[in-house]
Formats: sequence, structure tokens, C-alpha cells
Amino acid sequence: MGYDFSNYLMGQSIDAYKYFGAHFVKQDGVDGVVFRLYAPCADDVSVIGDFNNWDIYSHKMNKVDSCGVWEVFVPGATNYQSYKYHFKNAQGEYVDKIDPYAFFCEIAPNTCSRTFNIEDFAWHDKKFLKGRDRNFDKPVSIYEMHLGSWLKNHGDRFSSYEEIADELIPYIKGMGYTHIEVMPVVAHPFTGSWGYQATGFFSIDPRYGNPYQFMSLVDRLHQEGIGIIVDFAPVHFATDSWALANYDGGYLFEYNNEHRVSPWGSYQFDLGKDPVRSFLMSAVNYFVEYFHADGIRIDAVSNLIFWNGNKNDGRNEGAIEFIKRLNGKMHLYHDQVMMIAEDSSDFPGVTRATEQDGLGFDYKWDLGWMNDTLKYYALDPIYKKYEHNKLTFSMAYFYSDNFMLPFSHDEVVHGKGTLLNKMWGDYYQKFAFLRNLVTYQFAHPGKKLNFMGNDFASFDEWNENKSLPWESKAFPAHDSISRLYKDLNLIYRAHKAMYYQEHNPERFKWLIVDNNVDSVFAFTRRVDDEVLIFVFNMTTNYYDNFGIPVEVEGIYEEIFNSDKDIYGGANQYNGGPINTFYGYLNIKLASMGACIFKLKERRK
Repeated sequence: MGYDFSNYLMGQSIDAYKYFGAHFVKQDGVDGVVFRLYAPCADDVSVIGDFNNWDIYSHKMNKVDSCGVWEVFVPGATNYQSYKYHFKNAQGEYVDKIDPYAFFCEIAPNTCSRTFNIEDFAWHDKKFLKGRDRNFDKPVSIYEMHLGSWLKNHGDRFSSYEEIADELIPYIKGMGYTHIEVMPVVAHPFTGSWGYQATGFFSIDPRYGNPYQFMSLVDRLHQEGIGIIVDFAPVHFATDSWALANYDGGYLFEYNNEHRVSPWGSYQFDLGKDPVRSFLMSAVNYFVEYFHADGIRIDAVSNLIFWNGNKNDGRNEGAIEFIKRLNGKMHLYHDQVMMIAEDSSDFPGVTRATEQDGLGFDYKWDLGWMNDTLKYYALDPIYKKYEHNKLTFSMAYFYSDNFMLPFSHDEVVHGKGTLLNKMWGDYYQKFAFLRNLVTYQFAHPGKKLNFMGNDFASFDEWNENKSLPWESKAFPAHDSISRLYKDLNLIYRAHKAMYYQEHNPERFKWLIVDNNVDSVFAFTRRVDDEVLIFVFNMTTNYYDNFGIPVEVEGIYEEIFNSDKDIYGGANQYNGGPINTFYGYLNIKLASMGACIFKLKERRK
């Protein structure tokens, strides 16, 4: 293939999968599979599988490089055949291990890698790929989902990628989302882990089908104009003895010191090792090259920046260098793909370019905004005046990074309650404040992300073993929240002021920022001739005539009100155009209401 595997060993490669793993080739006119493995501490290496009746003597691998690269050609090997590597490790023990670069694998609890010809899928998304970019000045509304529990309608078995597509694509398109984000779809042994403790970083999760079936899902999404973001966890991996753990007896992938075990009980990748860096960078690139991913969300970045995610334990310089190298390489070769950090730290420059000593991500989840916002909405309105800054603080630091605003899966599990359950009040008040919250998320600068179930106000915490409670939508209160999300998605996408140059401070201005007595907030967002005003009432008080100071005098129209009955409200909205009067827009402000106004005509 002309591949220089020394580049892999130096930690610079993002396509090591083109050399390592199992590849269908023709040698001397004979079809078969060439297997290549990097295992520097291994000896007496064989590939065993269905093609040789698991005979350890049939296909001994040749050491083709002193650094520990092994290779063998197996004539007649075909698609879907199970296999492993059999060798003597550094402790002198014979072990059977998976192929770290396998493109497919068996369904757990079975543990073998499987051959798969990854090369010949017929794509139909050229138009979409040609038009995609990193969306800095475009609307991004992400539907985060777990494939296995989104919709279970096939009894005990999981829906396939194609079956999921049949139901998912009309839903996403109808709701107005721009992207989906799938929780890790790489192979993992324990379904309840959600995929973050992986064993196969190049292998699509076989529970839902083979690589071609996942490609089909992506292809169909793209044909409908919907992008896909893939979660990826380069911090840690599963400890199963048949997988990557102590692979060749020489701690090939993990640390060999006190940092070996992660806070999750898994093993941590030694990101100071160049072979590990190329392994993981290649895995990210593989999902972009072969599965046409439009974005990669890197999980637990704070645990990459700091040892154990704790600033007091010091910086992990090897991991920081890995992140910079990963983002730099991806932007060099795929400048239209988003790199996204799930980061809870206050580390500076997460979305600053690597040339400027930043980490090089395009976006960072604003977990501070999420935590402050949810704490505020959980408060009794009587006490909100004492925590007023929880809703104003985000804009004090917003321009330091390119932020996404997430209400993710982490917020609806482990006893935390769903978004609806987090709201203060009785049944009706919870729904009213949830409508307010969602409007605030869409109004606030920053890209949007919501976990599945948020958009019909699920009362049930997410359970990876159960389908979403879609039956909730039979009740008007829940179905009205679904309508709210849909309309906000459409408003968001239709109004340039809500997304264009959102990280330019000239596009945002507080109109009411310090009224902690009434707990009313208002701000404006502007671009070109478009002027929008957003107003939020954070208490149960109702105002028949509340004055909002404006920058631009003229006639405004209300384009959204969370208190309309179609969203489950009491219909306390503003009908017809409203003229400003002496620099104020005087409006009807519903109890717990949120509304959006658009300048219709400037005063001459």
C-alpha cells in the first residue's frame, strides 16, 4: 500500500487503519485477507479464526519490522469470519486478543473480531458534503440520542440502524433539528455502559447491524439535510482481558503507573505514547472518512487536561499535546468537520486555535451555563432575586470560547430528574417554567443541544434498557412541549439574529439585566436590519403593562409566546403590532412567560 508505518509509530498518523487490521486484498492472483498487528512485546504470533478452524499453527505471522509489526496473508478468507490474535505476551503467557483495528466484531457476550470489507459502500450524499462546514454562522440544534433506547419496537432485539432510520429521520426533520448526536457507536461489551467504555474503537456496535448499515443511516440523514455528530471517548477503555487491557503484556495502550485506572474504574489511555496517539487520532479520522461524520464530540475533556479531571492533581501535558495534535490534524484534512469538547473545566483557550496555544476545538459545551440555569429554575420564585446572577453570569464569559448550550443525557439520569422534574412548582407551574427554560435556551447565544425525551417533557429519567415513554405524547401537556420545541427550532433557523456572529459582542445587549425585584430579564439580538427582543418572567406574577426599554424605536410584532394555549399556556399573549412609546415597548407579560418580539417597522 505504500504506507509508512514509522509515521504511525511516531504518533503523526490519522489513517493507521489503512495499514493495520484486516484488509481484503489480492496477492499473486489469490483473494484473501492480510492481517497486520502492532504488538512490540508479543512473540510467536498467529491469527486464528473461522478460516483456519482456530488452528494456532496454520497462519503464523511474520515480524516485518523490529519495532513490533506483524503480518500474514490468509488466502480464501471471506467477509464476516470471526478471528483473534494468539501470541505469547511479555510475561510468557499465551493469550487470545481482539484486533485493535478490527472493523467489525461479534455481539457481546461473544468477544471475537470479524472480517469486514469496509471499502465498497455506495454513497449518495455528495451534495450534502459539498455544502457542509463548521457552522460558526449557521443554526445548530442537536438532538442527542442513545440508539438502543430511542424506540424499542422489535421485542427483545435491538432495532437495526436501518430500522431506526425509518422512524428517526421523519421525526428529526419534522421537529426542525439540524443534527443528531449519537452516543458512542463503537463496540463495547456492557450495554449499560452507554458505550463510553469501549473495546473496539474502529468497530461499529454490532447490536444494531454492520458498518454498511450504519453508513446507510448516515447516508439517509445527509440526503434529508441532517448532520450527524459521533461521541468519542479517548480518555479510557474497558478492562476486559480479551481486549486492549495489557494487550501484549507491556502496557501497550494504558499507563503502567498510578494513572492506569480512571475515575470510572476503566483503564486510561497513555496519551503521552505516540502509538496510542495515532491509534486514537486514526479512529476519529476513520469515522469521518468512512462514515461521513459531520462532527466529533470528545468526551470528558477535563480528564484529558488534568489528571483525573482534578486541577489540583496537575496538568496532563501528554494528553494536552494529543488533543492539540488531534484537532490540528482534523482541521488540516477536514476543515468542514466540527470538533466539540465536553469540558467541565475552566481551562483557557479550549476553542482557541492551536497556533495560538489553544486546544483547537471548534465548540465547547457550556456546562457552567447549564448548571447555573437549572439551579435557578429550580428555585422558588420568592428566592430567585437572591440568585439573579445565575442567569446573567454566562454572558460575562460567553465570548471567551465558542459555546454550545447542552441539556444532555448526563442531566436526566442517576436520580437527577428530568428537565420537567427539575422545575419548581406544581404540575402546571413545572410545565410553564419548562416552556420558559426552553425558550431561554434557544434565545441565549450559543448552539443548542437537547437529549431525547426533553422535547416532550418526559417525567421518566432516561433508562438505557427501556424505550423512551412515547406514550406521554398522548397527553396534551406533553404534546404541547413537543410543539414548543418544533416552533422554537423553526424560529431559530429562520432568524439570522439568533445565530449569525453570535460570538460577536456587538450582536447582543441586555435591556433588563438587574431587575432582581421582579426577576424579569430582557435582551436584544441584532444583525443587519433584523432586531429581536427576548423577555422572560421568572415568577408567577402577571403584568398587564410591563415596559421593556428598546434600542430601536418602531413597531414590533410578537413572533412567539410560551403562554399560548398551543403550548399548554393560559393565552396571555400580545395580539397585533405594538408601537414603542418614549423608548419603551409596553407588553403584556404572562406569569412564568417567555416571549420574542421582532422589529417590523422602524420609526422614521
